[in-house]
Amino acid sequence: MSRTPELDELERRRALAEAMGGDERVARHHAEGKLTVRERIVRLADADSFHEIGKLTGKGRYEGGRLVEFTPANFIFGTARVDGRRVVLAGDDFTVRGGSSEASKHQKIVASEQLARQLQVPIVRLVDGSGGGGSVKGVGDGASYSHVPALVSWGEVVAAMSEVPVVAAAMGSVAGLGAAKVAASHFSLMVRGSSQVLIAGPPLVRYATKEDVDKETLGGSHVHTRNGVVDNEADDEDDALAQIRRFLSYLPSSVWALPPVVPCDDDPGRREDALLDIVPAETRRAYRVRMLLALVVDRESLFEIGRGWGRSLVTGFARAAGHAIGVVANDPMQLGGSMDADAARKLERFVDLCDTFHVPVVNFVDQPGFTIGTAAEAQATIRAGVRMMAALQQATVPWLTVIVRRVYGVAGASHRRFDRFSPRYAWPSGLWGSLPMEGGIEAAHRRDLAAAADPAALRAELEARYRAQMSPFRSAEAFDVEDVIDPRDTRPILCEWVRDAYEAERSRLGPKQRGMRP
Repeated sequence: MSRTPELDELERRRALAEAMGGDERVARHHAEGKLTVRERIVRLADADSFHEIGKLTGKGRYEGGRLVEFTPANFIFGTARVDGRRVVLAGDDFTVRGGSSEASKHQKIVASEQLARQLQVPIVRLVDGSGGGGSVKGVGDGASYSHVPALVSWGEVVAAMSEVPVVAAAMGSVAGLGAAKVAASHFSLMVRGSSQVLIAGPPLVRYATKEDVDKETLGGSHVHTRNGVVDNEADDEDDALAQIRRFLSYLPSSVWALPPVVPCDDDPGRREDALLDIVPAETRRAYRVRMLLALVVDRESLFEIGRGWGRSLVTGFARAAGHAIGVVANDPMQLGGSMDADAARKLERFVDLCDTFHVPVVNFVDQPGFTIGTAAEAQATIRAGVRMMAALQQATVPWLTVIVRRVYGVAGASHRRFDRFSPRYAWPSGLWGSLPMEGGIEAAHRRDLAAAADPAALRAELEARYRAQMSPFRSAEAFDVEDVIDPRDTRPILCEWVRDAYEAERSRLGPKQRGMRP
C-alpha cells in the first residue's frame, strides 16, 4: 500500500499522543525519579505485546481545518501480555494536567474496566493523579456549568471485583477518585517515598482542618501500608511492577478458570527435620512462623500480602507441588499471635479474595484468642471478628487446617467452617480449649483456690490434671481432631490435598453468589 496523506496524518497524530505532556513536563517527571506511564507499561508488559486502544483520543485545536495543537487524553489503556498471559493495562499520564480527569475522557476509563470483564482477564491500574474530579480548573476549561459529582465508572469497578483479578498501584500522588481506585482492588501497592494516597491534598486539608502537613506525612506508604488501605510497599517502581507480576502469577485470569500450575522441582514428599523442634514447648515462647512456612510450601514460593498491618496474622500466596494456595498463619512474634481488629479485617478480606478466585486455603493455627483489654474493646475487636467469622462461613473454597499449637476461644474456633468436612491435622504440640490453661484455672477455680490451705499446691494439681486432658491424643481418641501427625509429614499431606482440592473446585467455577467488596 502506497503512502497517502491520511497515513501521514495518522503517523503525525500518533507521534503527538506519544509525546504526552511534552518534553519539558516529561523531563520534570523524570527529575522526580519517576517513570512515565508509557515507560511503566513497557517495563510491565511482555516485549512488543501492548496494543493501545484510543491512542488518538484527546483535545485538538484547529486552524483552517488542520490540527495545529493536540493534548492527548491522560488515560492510556490497552491489552498486553504479562508473563505470557493476557491482561488489560491502564494508566494515568501525570505529565498531562497531573492525571486529573479534565484532560481525559471518562469513556476510556469505563471502557478499560468493561474490556477486562468482557475478555475475562485481569486489569492492572497504574494510578498517578486524581483520576476523578481533579481541580476547580476543570469548571472553566470549555465547560459551561459545574458537574454534579458522578462515579461513571464505579459500576464496572465494583463488578470487576467479582469476576477478574484487579491490581492497583499508586505510582505517584493519588487523590480523590484515584485513591478510591487504588483501594478498590484485590491487590494494591505504593512506592516508598514517591507515592501518596490521599482523600484530599495538603491545600484542602489546610483549608478544612487547619493542619499544615505535607503529602508524604499525610498519606505516604508508611501510613497506608500500616493501616490496611494499601497491601504492599515497593522499594521503587521496578519493584512495584515485579510485585504485580508475581501477584498475578498465583491467580487465574478470571473466576471462570483455575490458577496456572507451574513446573516444580521441589520434592512433594520433602520432610524437614527442622520442623520437629521449631515450636517451643513453652507456650509463651514465640517462634518465626515464616521460617515454618518456608519449610512446608514450595521453596521460594511464599508471597506475603499486607505484612505491614494486622501483623499478628500472616496472609499471602504460595505453591504446593506447583499449585497456588492461599496461606494463613498466626504470628506469635506479634501480640502473641492473638486476633486483634486489624488481623480480623485482614483475614476477612483475604478469605474473600481466595474464595472469589477458587484458590484453596491452608491455615496454620496457633491462636490464643482475640486480643483483650480496654484497647481491644475500643477498637471494636468483636465486631471485626464477627465479620471475619461470617466471611469464613460464607466461603466455599477448599480449606485445610494445620493446628501447630494453640486453639483457644471464639477466635480459635474460627479456624475452619464446621458445617462441612474440611481436613484438619494437629501437630503433637497442639493445645486447645475454651481458655488458655494459665488464666482458665484462675477463672474456673477462683473459689477453690481462695479456700485452699495451699493454693499453690492446688493450682499445680489442677494444672497437671488439665494438661493431661489437653493432650491432642485424647482429642484424637474422641475424633475431636481428625488426626495427629508428625510435623515432617505436613508438606506431603499438603501436596496431595491440593491436587484433590483443585479437582473438586473445578466443578464450581464462576462467580460466587456474594460478590467481593474492596
